[in-house]
Amino acid sequence: MENGTAMLRPDDNRLTEFGLTRFGVTSCGRFTALPVLIILHGPLSTPGRVGNALRAMGHPLDIRRPVFGDPLPETLDNYAGAVMFGGPMSVNDGDEFIRREIDWLAVPLKEQRPYLGICLGAQMLAKHLGARVAPHPEGRAEIGYYPIRPTAAGRTICAQWPDHVYHWHREGFAHPAGTELLAEGDDFPVQAFRTGRCFGIQFHPDVTQATMHRWTTRGHERLALPGARARHEHFRDRMVHDHSERAWLAAFLDGWLHRPPAPANDAEPSLVSLAAE
Repeated sequence: MENGTAMLRPDDNRLTEFGLTRFGVTSCGRFTALPVLIILHGPLSTPGRVGNALRAMGHPLDIRRPVFGDPLPETLDNYAGAVMFGGPMSVNDGDEFIRREIDWLAVPLKEQRPYLGICLGAQMLAKHLGARVAPHPEGRAEIGYYPIRPTAAGRTICAQWPDHVYHWHREGFAHPAGTELLAEGDDFPVQAFRTGRCFGIQFHPDVTQATMHRWTTRGHERLALPGARARHEHFRDRMVHDHSERAWLAAFLDGWLHRPPAPANDAEPSLVSLAAE
């Protein structure tokens, strides 16, 4: 890996399945890139489809599990970005590692580096920004596929969004003050938001078929919660909605990591959607 301020080592421009990329080629066919920090919350947790997509883009993964004592870096200068995934715990729990992760989010926010929080990772970002994170007032859960509605700002980030996305959560968050609302839902109205280059999404585009099997087996008791989908509906709906959620993820990740920072005093450019590429 080369030292210096450049995030990527360009070799040429080429059209890929994700659109035109300006970042050059690597051994995987695209470009040589800095690693992405991956923050997981369980011994069997994996970065799933998000990890697969990042590797395909040429990014090595630096996997940390703070719940087991792994430290988090003091700066993201040597990273392309960071992704914090979900977990069975709550941001309102009193565990030391949870507070440490929430406090650590000051790093990508201050350095204006790409951060993506998924489910628990989004709730931690919301909590850091002062928003309330709590269970649904009627005890409802989103476990399975549910409709999502992008806002006008969300369509600026990505022109095409899936109609339904996969969820596994009982808590949600209020819209953090000063952030941009990107997508809405029904039982949990705030589904995606951003501040600068830091994004939080309540849903799970990372889930693979194998993960779905594992969650619906080991967590089968949660399928009885109010609002949760029956196990067979998870797999039936995956056949209908997975293609569009996978396409959205590919377009989003490409723009999220590779959009250059806005020049000082200039309007911040939006992520380039797959269609616009």
